[in-house]
Amino acid sequence: MLRLKPLHVTKFKPSLRHSSSASSPSDIQSAEKAITFLRHDPSQLDFLAPNFTPQAASHVLAKSQFDQILTLKFLTWAQISRHAFFTTRCKCQALHVLTNFKLYKNAQSVAEGLAAETDDPTGEIVFDLVKDSYHEFSSSSAVIDLLVKSYCGVNLIDKGRNFISLAKRSGFMPGVLAYNAVIEAAVRSKKSVELAAEICREMVESGVSPNVFTYNILIRGFCRGGEMEKGLGLFGEMERKGCLPNVVTFNTLLDAYCKKGEIGKAMELFRAMGVKGVRPNLISYNVMVNGLCRAGRMGEASEVMNQMGLEGMAPDEVTYNTLLNGYCKAGNFHQALVLHEEMVRSGLCPNVVTYTALIGSMCKGRNLNRALELVGQMRIRGIGLNARTYTTLVDGFAQQGFLNDAYKFLAEMIKTGFSPSMVTYNALIHGHCVLGRMDHAIGLVNQMREAGLKPDVVSYSTVISGFCKAGDLEKAFRMKQEMYDQGISSDVVTYSSLINGLCEQKRLDEARDLCREMFFVGLHPDEVTYTTMINAYCGEGDITKALSLHNEMIQKGFLPDIVTYSVLINGLNKQARTREAKRLLFKLFYDEAVPNEVTYDTLIENCSSIEFKSVVPLLKGFCMKGLMGEADKVLTSMLGKNHKPDEAVFNVIIHGHCRSGSVQKAYGLYTEMVRSKLVPHPVTVIALTKALVNEGMGKEVSQVVENLLRSAKVTDSELAKALVDINHREGNMDTVVGVISEMAKDGLLPGGTGKKLKMKPKLACPAG
Repeated sequence: MLRLKPLHVTKFKPSLRHSSSASSPSDIQSAEKAITFLRHDPSQLDFLAPNFTPQAASHVLAKSQFDQILTLKFLTWAQISRHAFFTTRCKCQALHVLTNFKLYKNAQSVAEGLAAETDDPTGEIVFDLVKDSYHEFSSSSAVIDLLVKSYCGVNLIDKGRNFISLAKRSGFMPGVLAYNAVIEAAVRSKKSVELAAEICREMVESGVSPNVFTYNILIRGFCRGGEMEKGLGLFGEMERKGCLPNVVTFNTLLDAYCKKGEIGKAMELFRAMGVKGVRPNLISYNVMVNGLCRAGRMGEASEVMNQMGLEGMAPDEVTYNTLLNGYCKAGNFHQALVLHEEMVRSGLCPNVVTYTALIGSMCKGRNLNRALELVGQMRIRGIGLNARTYTTLVDGFAQQGFLNDAYKFLAEMIKTGFSPSMVTYNALIHGHCVLGRMDHAIGLVNQMREAGLKPDVVSYSTVISGFCKAGDLEKAFRMKQEMYDQGISSDVVTYSSLINGLCEQKRLDEARDLCREMFFVGLHPDEVTYTTMINAYCGEGDITKALSLHNEMIQKGFLPDIVTYSVLINGLNKQARTREAKRLLFKLFYDEAVPNEVTYDTLIENCSSIEFKSVVPLLKGFCMKGLMGEADKVLTSMLGKNHKPDEAVFNVIIHGHCRSGSVQKAYGLYTEMVRSKLVPHPVTVIALTKALVNEGMGKEVSQVVENLLRSAKVTDSELAKALVDINHREGNMDTVVGVISEMAKDGLLPGGTGKKLKMKPKLACPAG
């Protein structure tokens, strides 16, 4: 490290009382004996200890400052035995020696001891001692940096910052390491990020340039504080100033984007890493997998995980657990179990997080036997259940009314040393309500209080819902009043339960009044509340009010779901208003405000052949959202009514299956399309070829390429066709896909653009 001399050299000449030359003859004699023992017989050192002075210790350090082994032996003796002679002054001198030897780990240990143990509120005592011995030990600025870092390491940020000021006033130049330590400590302690930015400005004003670590710390601070724009501003600034971002920089921004739900921007930044010469690491991939899973984009999350393998990077437990948990939340239990098996085959050990996610998914899927099997696997593997696992099991069994089993897991939970939480009690309360055992539910609410837990809005709302389902509205409203008395505000679930109870008893005016009360207290009815009211009015035959509520629902920003539309359509049909029912169904084709999960069975059943022409936009919508099950149902309905799908229908659904990973299904539809003498669009051919290549389906690729070459235009295309044929026979499938793409662009395939062929160098014939 560069050695920096103070600006005013004469000012730092050590005084005699601090110099080793001030040692008495007896001190020097003791020091010389110690050096002899250190070299020949360190076991003799303890005989010197009772009379060994700090001055003697200073003399040893001065004499051995160029002998690394001797210095380390002495410091080991001094530190392990905690001898009184090893004073603050000696420790400061030792710091000089250790940093000169570049033994930074040892130096850091000494510096941390000084920071934690010295009674020195401002750091001035330690600084003066370091300054006075600076020249004697030919020291460097690394000592300053290490001490600042040590102060910040024990959260003495003000002392660390003051140490920098003392150094600057005395003519020393603290390095970027010292400033980074203070900036890091400010961000870590959750002080204002602006304070960290202010320290950075001070650093620049002092002539010290920020490095990539400085920027990374500040970017992380701003992103965690929700100030993403400032973080991005620093990202741009570092690039402008020639400070290249590293993988940590990108990971910080990726994580921030994902947590904000801006997955598109995260993916864009992720792709930009390679362009900027930064290779994503395991953390980068795990951040992206987690972000995509949280957004419910499971197909893309799996693609990112597959990309890891192509980059030669093996997924770890975090990757698998994240993806597995995402599939569980999405209700894709089969894929979650497949991942679990793959994880084991990869040599990774599933942990309690893995199993808890799987158990939770089995409980949600009402497959309690499989949940118990997973618990058995945990026990065989020696993996202990944690509080969350037990609560998941209690909730799963209670939800289905198996309270005996739920209480068995509760007893085991307590025996294992875990205390039931609010969630555990609420699960049991719900279980009793499911069985209509309202007295037991109320008893658990009281038991919660005895255990020191205050019942929350979920506890009360669950009991209120139970009373409403039992038809005991008087007790339900009594519980609502008790909630209010306890200072707990009702939520949408509370009101929806009561409104549903009133509707069940045909007390629609009271239900409407309760809706108004919701608005008055600042709550808005949700989809469930509106659908309940709509159903009640339809039941009364008042379709006008039902449709009015439907319109109000959309105006308030709530999207009708399958239940809402089923209620309305049934209500209209009962009133013999089938034309309006059908119009409402067709509205779903074009109204993007309506969720795609709505089933179209009724609509398809009533479609005429002419109306089937409107199906392509519907199919495209399904395919773009990955709802291939719905897309297949529409196609099946068309075929069932003897309506022949055209090229547009086939192209859309084949492309959709390729995107969703159902390559076998896509190829089957392609075969059907060709058999029907329909010509696939180039985009469809390219998508299918890529998908088949990725799946290693060579025979199917050969058939697609053969069909393609037969249909390609002859004029101006012989070169391209030859390239496809040669590369296909050679097995260079990436090149085949590239040539096909070029053929499509140049109009050599049916439906192409008609541009003149311009072959790129990368599409040249393979050697031989």
